[in-house]
Amino acid sequence: MNLSDYSFINTENELLNMLGEPSLLAKRKVIDHIDRHVSEFLSKSPFVVISTANAAGLCDASPRGDAPGFVSILDSKTLIIPERPGNKRLDSLKNILQNSQIGLLCIIPGLNETLRINGKARVTNDQNLLESMSVKGKIPILGIVVEVEECFIHCAKAFIRSNLWDSTSYDNELPNPASILSSHAKTLNRDTETIQQQLEESYTQRLY
Repeated sequence: MNLSDYSFINTENELLNMLGEPSLLAKRKVIDHIDRHVSEFLSKSPFVVISTANAAGLCDASPRGDAPGFVSILDSKTLIIPERPGNKRLDSLKNILQNSQIGLLCIIPGLNETLRINGKARVTNDQNLLESMSVKGKIPILGIVVEVEECFIHCAKAFIRSNLWDSTSYDNELPNPASILSSHAKTLNRDTETIQQQLEESYTQRLY
């Protein structure tokens, strides 16, 4: 595909001329702090997608999940996300060290609306902040502290269109992650079965 053969939008004016201005509600729904509504939403959310970018602007989106309320509120402008054991790529953490801007998409299973939070992030190893997020006796080594700049509810249309919470719409034939990993990391010469065993060991023995 040669992208030069296609037309693209290049300015904000072009975009607004095509799609128009947002409604007053969409414009005015943004707040700059954690109020009781945001607090309640976070208390029921077990899943957050973190968006970061490095100094060059290269982007990454990474999931975080735990028991509902795992994102802890420190005060009306500050929250903290525990870093549980992962694959040690550290994509989000490395990005934050270069570029503090962060975006969060907070999700509650069964609810079509989501909560978006934008702000500035820092990586902490302060035990006074982290010890309260201990699970099964294991304190997270690191956490992501977010200084909140924007909070707002995102409408349900994407979730409605995708039927995300409707199990009757789910495909019974799902991709095999171990097979994908075996193919993408083929220089390691590890077959699907070996990788599947490694995944299961990680999922059962190294969650916390």
